[in-house]
Amino acid sequence: MISNLFQLIARRPPAGVEPGFVEDVHVSRQSPRDLRTERILLIGWVLILCKSFLVIWLVDKYHLTFNANWVIIPTVTAALLCTAVYFWRD
Repeated sequence: MISNLFQLIARRPPAGVEPGFVEDVHVSRQSPRDLRTERILLIGWVLILCKSFLVIWLVDKYHLTFNANWVIIPTVTAALLCTAVYFWRD
């Protein structure tokens, strides 16, 4: 590590790659799906659906002065982001 620091300070080009040095690693198989996590995601989507209907009903019943989409759209967007990160993790 010290020799690499000296090379960096002296701005000398690094020596060639040693024969035992690992240059690249490729993993070809996907990680297995976790059923518990997928169940939690499904439960979360069901709760978001219930929350959305509840917000729409409350805004309509109490004649609130804002649109229900101000609550629903950020919730659904965050849930979509979390779901996409889980399914496209590899």
